[in-house]
Amino acid sequence: MTFKALLATKSDDRIETNLIDMDERDLMPGDVSIAVDYSTVNYKDALAVSGRVDVIKQFPLIPGIDFAGIVEASSHPGITIGDHVVANSWGLSQTHHGGYAQKARLNGDWLVKIPEPLTTQDAMAIGTAGYTAMLSVLALEHGGITPDRGDIVVTGANGGVGSIAIALLSTLGYRVIASTGRPDEAGYLRELGAAEVIDRTTLSQPGAPIARERWAGAVDSVGSHTLVNVLAQTRYRGVVTACGLAQGMDLPGTVLPFILRNVTLAGVDSVNAPQALRMEAWSRLARDLDPNKLARTTRTVGLADVPDVVARMLAGKVQGRTVVDVNA
Repeated sequence: MTFKALLATKSDDRIETNLIDMDERDLMPGDVSIAVDYSTVNYKDALAVSGRVDVIKQFPLIPGIDFAGIVEASSHPGITIGDHVVANSWGLSQTHHGGYAQKARLNGDWLVKIPEPLTTQDAMAIGTAGYTAMLSVLALEHGGITPDRGDIVVTGANGGVGSIAIALLSTLGYRVIASTGRPDEAGYLRELGAAEVIDRTTLSQPGAPIARERWAGAVDSVGSHTLVNVLAQTRYRGVVTACGLAQGMDLPGTVLPFILRNVTLAGVDSVNAPQALRMEAWSRLARDLDPNKLARTTRTVGLADVPDVVARMLAGKVQGRTVVDVNA
């Protein structure tokens, strides 16, 4: 039986993606088979499909670092036919076929059952970006950052992680400052719950190693000078979470925020997070994410539209979350 898939191939260091008919016999080994409903386009997907970063480790491969769907066959303990499941990261789109296809087969250890009332479409409106945002919120909470401690700044606010982080934090009672390179879209960020919107240029240039205290914590998906400036303006015993490198993977700063203000820099890894943490994150997303705010962040495209979304995302022209209906 064949199904539609977006297949990535590489020739002369150039990656191409083509929509093809693929045979189920060509899926990789696994103890769970899934009829995929939805995938999504994350920033990491854009890097993978474009080849800007060496995400895909073998070719040909179906990209897409996450998907949600319904189990069609399973020999994995605890996973049964008819379960609604979500897969985030692990080896997807790196060494294992990913979510840009109508079918998937993989190790059941990579799956999380989607908690009610979330649907498979909701799960991909959240996607790895929203799951990463929740991991960041959990890291802030683990560091003792409660709403009464002060503001939380969210960098890359118009992106997937930023949008969901703002929605989550504001619903949980935090006052959120959104940093964006698109101040003309401040209305969108305020609808998600941002109390204040600042221009990213105030953070993206080289700054002082230590500066006036402004916020109790941060969710940063940008890195480089932006992360350094966020750290320099974090209050005593504040917590800054780092989960991205949109500006760069360097950290051109000093240790002063750590030794003078006891600031914590908490790394957030979504790829190899243990199963218990994944389940906690998805449970909290089902409880704490306002469905109306989630809908405000989301638009839906088909498989054939993914390359265009990737180009727009790398050009900084994508707002919020992009869901991929693989059956459209």
